[in-house]
Amino acid sequence: MGKLVSVVVSVYNEEKALEQFYQETRKILDLLTWEYELLFVNDGSADGSLSILKQFAAQNEKVKVLSFSRNFGHEAAMIAGLDYSRGDCIICMDADLQHPPEYIPEILRKMEEGYQIVNMVRTRNDSAGLIKRITSAGFYKVINALSDVKFENNASDFFAVDRQAAEVLRQDYRERVRFLRGFVQNIGFKKTTIEFEARARVAGESKYNLRKLFAFSMNTIMCFSNMPLRLGIYAGICSAFLGFVVMLYTLYTWIKVGTPSGYATIVVLICFMFAVLFLIVGIIGEYIAILFTELKGRPIYIVAETKNVEQTQGERSEKVQ
Repeated sequence: MGKLVSVVVSVYNEEKALEQFYQETRKILDLLTWEYELLFVNDGSADGSLSILKQFAAQNEKVKVLSFSRNFGHEAAMIAGLDYSRGDCIICMDADLQHPPEYIPEILRKMEEGYQIVNMVRTRNDSAGLIKRITSAGFYKVINALSDVKFENNASDFFAVDRQAAEVLRQDYRERVRFLRGFVQNIGFKKTTIEFEARARVAGESKYNLRKLFAFSMNTIMCFSNMPLRLGIYAGICSAFLGFVVMLYTLYTWIKVGTPSGYATIVVLICFMFAVLFLIVGIIGEYIAILFTELKGRPIYIVAETKNVEQTQGERSEKVQ
């Protein structure tokens, strides 16, 4: 038996896109010199996605299906895919065809050249709105400025890892609050990048609204940087400097004019100090919330049913969990 590639596909309410994705991806996989398994992870879809996936699995034994007991999120779906994959190379991608399956052969060529991680870097995404493109670019600039880990700009959830890198992710990166594409770039190993243009979404719309993206960005920054916690030190230094300036101004006014009226100054200073204080308390609260989530140790995901998945894969995943 030759080398095996596992293609992990996260699915959440994608019934309108699945047939086209499956047909296009299967045609490419059937032409490979590598053996393949196509692992769909149903992340608690509320539409007919699961029944469609079961049909694929019934028609093709190389199609494997994991179905969660509820929606655990895109990151959890990719983690589950890594846990259950058996491949020498594991490729993670989405089912809406924004991650073009025609890049799979190029990814495998990079793996054959000896690379262990392939990051797919998006150069263009016409389906994303202006605000999303601006916030995405700003996110990477902020996280790279705050974190010791430097991320590829516009890196996506379309990536590939070899067996050794996947095992590290399975065993040692089990945070409940996570940023998987960041973990992939953080673990080292020999890596490279491939640029791609995102295709138009086949059907449906993005599952991330601005509120979810903001929460996701905050969690990511806090997972990879302690800099926000140091804001208290910097705020204290700025406040001390401001207080010194106000003291000099008060002395100057007292000498030139006489006893100054300090009401406005006091109000401004109190408002400023309370704003800084509440900001710092809020940041500390976010870090505590992450710690609390990790300490509870609840499962990252719960698998309700599987199709064409070997029992040994499930046993391994249970041990990892």
